[in-house]
Amino acid sequence: MEKDSKQMFLSRGCYCAPQPHTRQLDVFRHSCNKLDAFDWLQNIKPSEIYTPGDIVEVRFKNSRKEFFRATPDLDLRVGDIVAVEALPGHDIGIVTLTGEVVKLQMKNKRVNPNSEEIKRVYRKAKVSDVEKWVTAVKQEDPTMYTSRGIAHSLNLDMKISDVEYQGDHTKAIFYYTADDRVDFRELIRVLADTFGVRIEMRQIGMRQEASRLGGIGSCGRELCCATWLTKFKSVSTNSARTQQLSLNPQKLAGQCSKLKCCINYENSCYLDILKDFPDVEKELNTNKGTAVYAKMDVLKKLIGYEYKENPGRIIMISAERVKQIQALNAKNIIPEDLNDEQFIPDPGPINNFTDDNNNLEDSLTRFDKPQKNKKNKRRKKKNKKAQER
Repeated sequence: MEKDSKQMFLSRGCYCAPQPHTRQLDVFRHSCNKLDAFDWLQNIKPSEIYTPGDIVEVRFKNSRKEFFRATPDLDLRVGDIVAVEALPGHDIGIVTLTGEVVKLQMKNKRVNPNSEEIKRVYRKAKVSDVEKWVTAVKQEDPTMYTSRGIAHSLNLDMKISDVEYQGDHTKAIFYYTADDRVDFRELIRVLADTFGVRIEMRQIGMRQEASRLGGIGSCGRELCCATWLTKFKSVSTNSARTQQLSLNPQKLAGQCSKLKCCINYENSCYLDILKDFPDVEKELNTNKGTAVYAKMDVLKKLIGYEYKENPGRIIMISAERVKQIQALNAKNIIPEDLNDEQFIPDPGPINNFTDDNNNLEDSLTRFDKPQKNKKNKRRKKKNKKAQER
């Protein structure tokens, strides 16, 4: 049970379950997840012209973060467990950012710091607050499993993927996914009678569900959406075509059954390289026959062609060579072959790491001491002694 409680509080940024009667200094833990925030202004002294910020960033379970207004007498620091305003009652969270960097974070998320909708920080969490919070968190998993059975008994086409209790144990948020609209009015009445708390239903997408639950991707690493990725950009099959990927749904889809977000990571690099590529739809006319496009290697800037008379045998040539043949064909000049001897390929980058005497400045061994030949040294000594005699 102790191990399970630790796992429950990891989603809230805690190293372990908080103990109500001990100091909470070591509960908060910076870990490799997207809710972690680094204050890069912490060592910079704020200017006397600007008034210090009174807003702090507070994290809750998984991907939920909000901004709250605090009074100056609270003296909040990163890692403090605080009781904040909620509707109804209060909620418990952990402070992740304070000071001037909060203003930049609010600007990034397009939140107006002067808005009246920003809720307040009541106080630092008391012993009674932490006790209720720990009790509520431990009931989240059993509540989720029970609610799934209730939804199944009501024949509702939905999946309850996560449950988050409010810190004062008066409200529970149920996160669910569904393909179509679901009438869950009867479900809310049954859940309220079963658990005795106020019920709130929030529908999330498949990507948000994967980010909340986490997992291991096909690359062998933890999912990007569960660690550092906070904004989901649309992914299309055009990005896969640009990178010459096989349009296999089983390989391109992630655990959320959508196209993998990592397809977009290198897409801009491929698009920049493809700007210098010729039109591959044009046929290349040579004395050996007409060549048509077969495939390409974008990063190596190679394009594969095959002759119509000999299909299946792909010849890889550079993009510059393709441009040259197309220019010759435009002038009604037909080269001998795709790999014509008149075409001199680019020799590539010069290897500067050589030991030649002409390029000692770029040599890796230029700082090494030359080894002395002991035999020649002995011979010189003997010849010197013979001359002296």
